[in-house]
This record gives sequence, C-alpha cells and structure tokens, in this order.
Amino acid sequence: MSDQDEELELFRSGVSCAVVLENMGRGWKLDRKQSTPRALKYRCGAGNILIINHGGRGWWDPLSAAKGDVFDLVQHLDPGLTFRQVRQALRRFVGVVPRLATALPESRRRNPERPLQERWCQRPRVRPGSAAWCYLSETRHLPEGVIQAASDQDAIRDGAYGSAWFAHRDRDVVTHVEVRGPDFRGSLAGGRKTLFRFTGTSDKGPYPRLVIAEAPIDALSVAAIEGILPNTIYVATGGGMGPATIEAIMAALADMVRYSDALLASAADADTAGDRYAARHAKLAAAAGIAFTRLRPPHDTDWNDVLMEKR
Repeated sequence: MSDQDEELELFRSGVSCAVVLENMGRGWKLDRKQSTPRALKYRCGAGNILIINHGGRGWWDPLSAAKGDVFDLVQHLDPGLTFRQVRQALRRFVGVVPRLATALPESRRRNPERPLQERWCQRPRVRPGSAAWCYLSETRHLPEGVIQAASDQDAIRDGAYGSAWFAHRDRDVVTHVEVRGPDFRGSLAGGRKTLFRFTGTSDKGPYPRLVIAEAPIDALSVAAIEGILPNTIYVATGGGMGPATIEAIMAALADMVRYSDALLASAADADTAGDRYAARHAKLAAAAGIAFTRLRPPHDTDWNDVLMEKR
C-alpha cells in the first residue's frame, strides 16, 4: 500500500464527520433532543439538516439524496475544493473528538435497556380520559373518532408525562417510537425510522392511495380533514427519510402499481423543508411509475394547524 493510500485509510478511520461539520460547517449545531448515539442530527438555519451515522464515518441529508463519507462531506460543505485540498483540510482533524456529540446527556449516549417492542407493549392503550387522549383531542384538536381508530390499530399509546407515543413499524415489529407531548418533542433512543401508518379500515392493504406527512399528528390530521378515506393509507416519515424509510415507501408503491388509479400524495409542511421533502416524494413516485400530487397546506403551516383552524 502506498503512503497516499495509507493516508486515505487514516482519514476514513480517524476523522469523524461530526468533527468536520463542527469545524468546517459554519453554523451547524447539534440538535441534542433529536440525536442518538447512532444518529447525530445537526441543523443550520431553517430547513438545513445533516445526519451523522455509522459512528461518525458516514452522513446523509434527509432533505435530498446527498450522502457519503468524510471526503464527500468536505466537498458537500465546500464544493469548490479539489480532492488534494480536501486531503489537506482533513489532516488537521485526525483523532479529534467531536465537541457537541460528547455533550449529549448520559441517558442519550447509552443504549436503551429494553427493546422498543417490549417498551411499547408495556405502555397502556390510549383511551378516553387518558393523558395522551386529552393532549391529542384538546391540544391538537384531533377528532375522537380518529384517536380511537388509531388506538384500535395500535398506532398510538399513552407515554410518560402526558405524552403520546407513535409507532413506526417494519411489518408488525415496532422499530421506532416518536414522542409528542405538551412539553416534549423527540423519540425513544435506539430506534430505526421506517413509517408510522394509519388506515381507515382493518384491511392491511395494499391501498391505491398513499398520503405521506412528516409527523404522525399531521398524518392523522389529514385523515381527519378527509374523513378517513377507505382507499388511503396515511403515513408519516418522522421528518427526514433514511434508507429504511425510503425502502418502506418503495415497498408500498410497488404494491400500488396494480391499481390504475394509484396515487402518492405528499402532505409535507408548507415551508422550505416541506417543499424539499415533497420533491423527493415526487421522485419516488416517478421511479415507481405512480401518479403524484402535492397536498400543500396554506401559508407557512402544517396540516395540524389547518385542522385546528377548521375546528
């Protein structure tokens, strides 16, 4: 192996993408509440997000198809650099420890003690009068019929401190849990986002129409506004779309091609990030040969805002 090859391997193994982002990113900050040891979420201004994964050796942009290793990240941050200049920039970061990532609370840096599926099953079902029911109906203005239907499908459960838990599933296994409450927004550590799913019937599908929202509450809000259409599955990505989420969407689209009226409807938020999500949804629909439409809320709002205004 040449000296040049050895140096490249040293960069790949010895330079964390988080260190590059903290030192070359010009304004990128760690979102501690939304980060886990396996996925560090960095934000820069409105609508700019990068996720550091693979122990700092990889990264991806949930709002676009951009991803790669530490070399790709440097050129993503400064596209004008040549590969020789990228190597020069990386030399000063070998062995440096990320400042912000090590500041995560200890509870966020260790793995959960129990599997998510077990933790989910130990939480009570949402029922009239429970803390999560009151939060969803009184604060979020979701109709009781929608809340009950989501509870019957085991899509939501009562969380701690008055919060509601929303399940992402791969087949029937809970892979990720989003948490929303009066004073908290986040997720349980150790999860892998796929899709939150809600339907209008007990039938498991496939369905000819797929509505994609960012947050589960927005997916339920669209369902409420539309009257829970029986031909539709309402899903939420939890924001950024990682490989498992894209795989789940493509699997749903593959099942839909049997319908002549198959349609993917993007219900992403009415902001810059939402428009970028919708553009990615459109590309996924085109790749599957499925028709696409944009359900864009008015002004700078999401679909739960629209529901609350209507009610």
